[in-house]
Amino acid sequence: MLQCNISAQSLGGTRMAGRPRRSVLYMPGSNARALEKAKTIPADALIFDLEDAVAPDDKVMAREQVCAAVADGGYGGREVVIRVNALETPWGAADIMAACVAAPDASLIPKVIHSGDIISAAKLLQSVHAPKKVRLWAMMETPMAILNARTIAARAVYDDNRLDCLVMGTNDLIKESRARALHDRFAVVPWLAMTLAAARAYRLDIIDGVYNDFRDMEGFRDECQKGRILGMDGKTLIHPTQVGPCNEIFSPSEEEVEWSRKVIDAFGRPENAKKGVIVVEGHMVERLHFAMAQRVVEIADQIRELEVSLG
Repeated sequence: MLQCNISAQSLGGTRMAGRPRRSVLYMPGSNARALEKAKTIPADALIFDLEDAVAPDDKVMAREQVCAAVADGGYGGREVVIRVNALETPWGAADIMAACVAAPDASLIPKVIHSGDIISAAKLLQSVHAPKKVRLWAMMETPMAILNARTIAARAVYDDNRLDCLVMGTNDLIKESRARALHDRFAVVPWLAMTLAAARAYRLDIIDGVYNDFRDMEGFRDECQKGRILGMDGKTLIHPTQVGPCNEIFSPSEEEVEWSRKVIDAFGRPENAKKGVIVVEGHMVERLHFAMAQRVVEIADQIRELEVSLG
């Protein structure tokens, strides 16, 4: 049975930090130069797109090109993700199966509307014996996806579903809801918050949607700041110039890391091993803050390792 293996981390306890996903850059799968250029861009993750960025007549060519690039490697410590076409399209199933052979870090499933979409994709991966490292990401880009966010995220309870991350598709959400795309994202924030709560309930990462005007760096930075305040792990990007500011804003500050190390050191002392609340430099600190501090330090360490791997 597909649903037999339940993740202990999904049922309780603190989820490990995993890997940084501050900057997640979309690259068109039909553009060979872009796939090569991606090897030099300091993004945490790359999404090679076979869906929206590729015209129907180019779908098969783009699939072959992307899978060849992923199989050849050369992307360093970056997380490499292939966004496939929806399963109900003529290309979806073939995209997923070809991606499994190329073995990216994940396949991003578009137009997810209910938990069955995750199960179907996971069954396809299982049927072709995809390497265990190939995970699933889910695009949350329809009103029905937002309404079903909890049940979609709940698929992460079962290890065989391979679900690791939710990705907000805010452009599609705005289009389908008839909302206005204002810079304060007044209409969008409730959808982000609902999906974020579902992601956190099941220990999933969640990536914010794109900012369309890559020339408006002030507006982009403001949206990144607000996304981080809301709790997002990072942001999807449409242009390499957005990577640097995004990495900066979604990274723990030096002050955060220094304070987190002090909290970890304090709870690590023998006299505090069984305490739920302690005092650190005059501040009351609970054990939940210890877990938060561990994640901050783990992410900071992984960012450092990633930067070293990228030169």
